[in-house]
Amino acid sequence: MDEVTFKSNTVLSDVHLYTPNQRHFMVRLNSMGQPVFLTQFRLLWNRDAQTDSGAEGGDPGGACTPESPPQGTGSPRSLPGSCSSDAAGPEGTGVQLDEDGDLDVVRRPRAASDPDAPGPPRDKVHPVILRQEGDDVLDDEAQGSRPQDVIRIEHTMATPLEDVGKQVWRGALLLADYILSQPALFQGRTVLELGAGMGLVSIVAATVARTVYCTDVGTDLLAMCQRNTTLNSHLAGPGGGVVKVRALDWLDADLCTAVSPTDPAASFSWSEADVADLYEHTTVLLAAEVFYDDDLTDALFRTLSGLALKLKNACTAVLSVEKRLNFTLRHLDVTCEAYDHFRSSLRRLETLADGPLRFVVEPVEASFPQRLVYERIRQLELWKVLVERVT
Repeated sequence: MDEVTFKSNTVLSDVHLYTPNQRHFMVRLNSMGQPVFLTQFRLLWNRDAQTDSGAEGGDPGGACTPESPPQGTGSPRSLPGSCSSDAAGPEGTGVQLDEDGDLDVVRRPRAASDPDAPGPPRDKVHPVILRQEGDDVLDDEAQGSRPQDVIRIEHTMATPLEDVGKQVWRGALLLADYILSQPALFQGRTVLELGAGMGLVSIVAATVARTVYCTDVGTDLLAMCQRNTTLNSHLAGPGGGVVKVRALDWLDADLCTAVSPTDPAASFSWSEADVADLYEHTTVLLAAEVFYDDDLTDALFRTLSGLALKLKNACTAVLSVEKRLNFTLRHLDVTCEAYDHFRSSLRRLETLADGPLRFVVEPVEASFPQRLVYERIRQLELWKVLVERVT
């Protein structure tokens, strides 16, 4: 395979689009016959400092670690939370001005297909078949890192919409950054991730949590997720954080059926011990970039409410979403319909007056340090939902 091809019904995550070509390693085909690629994500952290820190917005890594942004971002600025040689004050901002004194804005490079694009075009993504099954190959940057500083994720690329969970999305990286900045919220806890996809968020949560239930739907997707948790088992926290990959379908009308003991022989089934532990100890719920379809968004919030009713303890849900702008013929304008539906669902949740639960919704400012390399754009948002029982 020389390069990724795109069809009208496929989508590609920006995480993969802007990842340097040499990091796209095709390793195998999954059970659906889809090419599977391996990407290494370098963690910019100090593990010892991280376990001792937990202040809101604090720096778990202590010292700054410089890191280059992904190719194709078109932005030379420092990562949030990393070192920069530019002064922070108004007299030393390091901004570039043109000869007339106007602000000189650095723009993204144009698409490679643009015949009038000035300078070299943006590189195309060229996946490389680099290794055979069982080989252990890291790219040049990862080879210079300790094993505990690299997350290895197998994923697909350019999938149909129904398979987007097999890619890695920026919202997952933002939520992973938040987890690394707030170890006190996760230390020794039981965590449930909804719509885990390839499991990156659950893997990061397991660096501090006691148990992480990593859930999604689809045997093939869950098998890929399970493989990723195995690839990264060395990252588990000092207390022995465990990631359990389980099936959970939000569209199941009966949550008791979706999360209940099932046939032990079935793939990714729940045991009686799993269900008891989930309801007895879970205090944190996570969901990253799952709000792209209105029906799924409604199902997610129904599942969130249903689970909160069954949990013994008060819980906190942390949700990441990207506000995607789309031009629609129906409106003849740029809209954010999926995001707007997500926000209206949050408002409905917060205004529920009757019932045994109270939901408090808070936006989370993305001012915490960046520990993974991606473009933290302003359209990326985090929301926290505090769930308490009404007495």
